[in-house]
Amino acid sequence: MKLKNLVGQRFKEKPADCVVDSHALMIRGGYMKNVANGIYSEYPVLRRITSKIEQIIRKEMDAIDGQEVMFPVVMPADLWMESGRYTSIGSEMGRFSDRNGTKMVLGMTHEEAAVQLVREYAKSYQLYPFMIYQIQRKFRDEARPRAGMIRVREFTMKDAYSFHTSIEDLQDYYQKCYDAYHRIYKNVGVPEVIAVASDSGMMGGSLSHEFMLLTDIGEDSIVVCKECDYRANMEAAETLIKTEKREDKMSSVAEHGLESLSCVETPDCKTIEDVCAYLKSKVENSCKAVVYQKNSDDTFIVAFVRGDYEVNETKLRNLVGEDIHAAVIDADAPLVAGYIGPYQISNQVLVYFDVSLQGIDRLVAGANKEGYHYVGLNLDREIGNINYVDISKVKEGGICPCCKKNSLMIKRGIEVGNIFQLGTKYTKSMNMQYVDKEGENHYPYMGCYGIGVGRLAASVCEAKHDEFGPIWPITIAPWEVHLCCLRVDDPLTKQTADELYQKFMAQGIEVIYDDREKVRPGEMFSDADLLGVPIRVIVSPRNLKENKIEIKTRDKSVDDKVDVKDALSYTIKLKEQLYSKICN
Repeated sequence: MKLKNLVGQRFKEKPADCVVDSHALMIRGGYMKNVANGIYSEYPVLRRITSKIEQIIRKEMDAIDGQEVMFPVVMPADLWMESGRYTSIGSEMGRFSDRNGTKMVLGMTHEEAAVQLVREYAKSYQLYPFMIYQIQRKFRDEARPRAGMIRVREFTMKDAYSFHTSIEDLQDYYQKCYDAYHRIYKNVGVPEVIAVASDSGMMGGSLSHEFMLLTDIGEDSIVVCKECDYRANMEAAETLIKTEKREDKMSSVAEHGLESLSCVETPDCKTIEDVCAYLKSKVENSCKAVVYQKNSDDTFIVAFVRGDYEVNETKLRNLVGEDIHAAVIDADAPLVAGYIGPYQISNQVLVYFDVSLQGIDRLVAGANKEGYHYVGLNLDREIGNINYVDISKVKEGGICPCCKKNSLMIKRGIEVGNIFQLGTKYTKSMNMQYVDKEGENHYPYMGCYGIGVGRLAASVCEAKHDEFGPIWPITIAPWEVHLCCLRVDDPLTKQTADELYQKFMAQGIEVIYDDREKVRPGEMFSDADLLGVPIRVIVSPRNLKENKIEIKTRDKSVDDKVDVKDALSYTIKLKEQLYSKICN
């Protein structure tokens, strides 16, 4: 491929609307073009990268007996009504009616289509287990698309679905996919991807993992133990609290001998920080109220947590069993905004107590009365029979659920894949059954396994770049070699570069050849940096005076000058070395 024929433009200026490096570099390098908010067209450079990622994925899916299929982008809403997700999923799903008035949806995931494809076929136990997968475009009407290909509305995804006759068989296959995913990330050049326990969300199921590439620009918070192998998404990380009796020797509580429950005036103190500052009490000795409402009927839900903790909305939503939203507390509400507490709270609201409150002998809490708070509140004494639940976010330095040490760290990461044990959630709702040896009907167990292709490409760019451009691993690089002819107007330089180009192609080396006229070396090298090809071969009049050709790597680990006659063999050897570093 000659660079002068490559469709797509490269430029120096950073686009104003790019908030992360990978987005800016891929726009500047002619990888993609914005079509609408969160929707991009891919230029040939990016398509070459994503095609290689897809082939790596296919190889690993085929190696664990996956069979490639293709589901439709557009599906009848009836399928989603069978599963119950037509109404449970919100505005993220694209809905429309066709010319006949039939309700349709745009595929954002394909569990329903997978069940519909095989439920008539897989009626005998003898046909199990099996796994089907596809690599296809999808649409999810993301509320806040950002960071280029990392969070989009239209995307290419590999999603796989496995079917089993026992939970044990599902678990065995789940582990095979877990291992295959680690091989995929290693082979695309990011072996540092980690697996974390996660919340199943709208997918459902009993067990799930997300695969995270740790980076400061990641949107997800990852909880990692520095003493053991515990890793979890913030949404799923278990909060453990070791409560000790707290002796608060600060003034207003202790000075006035308020050991028992007392109601004290706290004028103009509506936040827990304001209250504790006014009472000169520690935030750790307070009970904070966070209020939500059910989406279905606006029932109020009050989550009580220790003052220095935050509510984990995913955990709370799972306990409530349906979607919730931040509450709107008006004059008709059975709550007093800013002064909500657990003692004598209205019986019209649902109340949850976090484990962070368990065992504290005295608390500061709202009195459910404008301008007043309780001090000396003992939940077990004043309320009793409390079922403490885990609804809080893990904190830095918190207790690890695995090794029980105060060793938790919170890092940022990009989700580059996920796997779920779905169980019978979809086969039951869509009435997919098989007959066992004894002639009994059963619902098969399902697993689900996804990887976003474009997001993975952008994530690799985010992890592997410098200030000048991407540094693509050779396994997914758009080309293996970038050949630069620095003086097209010099006959010997042009002839040498042309001959080398033909030799590279004859050896099956993927090469992009820059023989543009009237392009200065600085511009040529700038374009090469933006394309991020791992091996760069430079032919110049200066080096040819010594019968040399310069060969270097994009990551700057290699920079050699070799004889012209050895340039081909040296490049082949260097290429093999780069592959072996990734695929050993």
